[in-house]
Amino acid sequence: MPALRKRRLWAGVAMAALALSFAGTGQASAADINNAKNAGFESGLTNWTCTAGSGTTVSSPVHSGASALKATPAGQDNAQCSESVAVKPNSTYTLSAWVQGGYSYLGVTGTGTTDVSTWTPDTSAWKQLSTTFTTGASTTSVSVYTHGWYGQAAYYADDISVYGPDGGGGSDPAPTVPATPTGVTVPSTTSSSVSLAWSAVSGATGYNVYRSGTKITAVTGTSATITGLAASTSYSFQITATNSAGESGKSTAVTGTTTATGGGGNGTLPKHAVTGYWQNFNNGATVQKLSAVSSQYDIIAVAFADATSTPGAVSFTLDSAGLGGYTVDQFKADIAAKHAAGKKVIISIGGQNGTISVSDSTSATNFANSVYSLMQTYGFDGVDIDLENGINATYMTQALRSLSSKAGSSLVITMAPQTIDMQSTSNAYFQTALNIKDILTVVNMQYYNSGTMLGCDGKVYGQGTVDFLTALACIQLQGGLSPSQVGLGLPASTSAAGSGYVSPTIVNNALDCLTAGTNCGTFKPSKTYPDLRGAMTWSTNWDAAAGSSWSNSVGAHVHALP
Repeated sequence: MPALRKRRLWAGVAMAALALSFAGTGQASAADINNAKNAGFESGLTNWTCTAGSGTTVSSPVHSGASALKATPAGQDNAQCSESVAVKPNSTYTLSAWVQGGYSYLGVTGTGTTDVSTWTPDTSAWKQLSTTFTTGASTTSVSVYTHGWYGQAAYYADDISVYGPDGGGGSDPAPTVPATPTGVTVPSTTSSSVSLAWSAVSGATGYNVYRSGTKITAVTGTSATITGLAASTSYSFQITATNSAGESGKSTAVTGTTTATGGGGNGTLPKHAVTGYWQNFNNGATVQKLSAVSSQYDIIAVAFADATSTPGAVSFTLDSAGLGGYTVDQFKADIAAKHAAGKKVIISIGGQNGTISVSDSTSATNFANSVYSLMQTYGFDGVDIDLENGINATYMTQALRSLSSKAGSSLVITMAPQTIDMQSTSNAYFQTALNIKDILTVVNMQYYNSGTMLGCDGKVYGQGTVDFLTALACIQLQGGLSPSQVGLGLPASTSAAGSGYVSPTIVNNALDCLTAGTNCGTFKPSKTYPDLRGAMTWSTNWDAAAGSSWSNSVGAHVHALP
């Protein structure tokens, strides 16, 4: 995918280096406590003071509990929030906090020795900052603070800790085991999945989902979609609430019954379908919630999953801060709503900067297990393979077949290779597509950011024309893919790609040429392919930024194909 997919970069920010001083931590004493008060902001801003009215408490995102601090820098104010904390003289303390959002700083003053601080650039997921300090011989209180940076985005902070000897000022009460969840319901089912929802439990930091008494997944929100189930089968589910104090009792059991094959909230893909990538980051295109994605899109590919330290494994973190406070619970609810509307939502792996490598049996297993876990957690219907730095056909095939065995026949698998990847059936991408032809949904090759390429007639074609689209699609159609597994991938606007944008009219003409033999350029395929799947675009966000002109034109045209 184009360079414009890259996560937003802060440019032109000059910052003085912060000197960090670390005292010896020594060994924790049995009497050590967290001396910060209202450390999780569960009592609003009690005990805390924020400059220029910059701070407030929010219910999302939170690291734990029900609240967190949100502080917004403005003008010459850096949104500093501070608290006076009682400490013991000549003692060592560990200062820590969980932060998210814009530039975030954590520090302490008035130590009587060396005041310390630490910081992190903007982060889309919760990250812990930590440092240590030692108090002076007569120090009985210090000022602990957080702040952001001038002109930058709001930051969030939660679970502040000043851990060390009891300073005599008291501390927050220890958490208690949360209550048993109530209000467990089954909002929707499909032939292979059951969606669950329940009421939030005060003090809970997570929830466990049990099927027939066995724990099958853990989530942080109040919903979960369990996939890979058999059709026309009843399952029993219970929910528990968890926090650092322990796990609640199991909720009253609810029964979810999957539908017959092909039915249910997810529905089935139409004969002709439109795929759109949804950006889990802000790069200048319109920021969207999934609920705002046009109904013209039948498959929505969430871009992107993240690489982990485990070879082949992936994870996903919603960029809540970058998406205007979009919460995980809202995201899951929007996926469920798209299912109810007959749409598919899948997780995309890779992108221009993707670093996921599946190169042996172990990484193939890790890939399948981690993707399936994301499907269970968020309700994704499948996976999109958009690895632009090469793939291993043998082990990617192994990974996708393993995933298919877990998820069942409703699994959606899409691919988005570059033009060079599909010039020959000997290329690894093409090999992979043919290897999994029996479980493959569609290949939406990227007909952009490309040089000139050979068509199926052996002639050279340049991007930006009907001929480029039709002559290159012909290679896939003649190379073994079913017409229903071939789609045309184009950028939604001139801003969405470095090169290769064509007007919706060109896309529609290419679709007509391939399906009906009309509106062709100089190249005309030897036969027509009326079952051609449709088209794809990067991205729904750039489409929205351009007034939805791409989806309104191409989407309507695809859905009107015979």
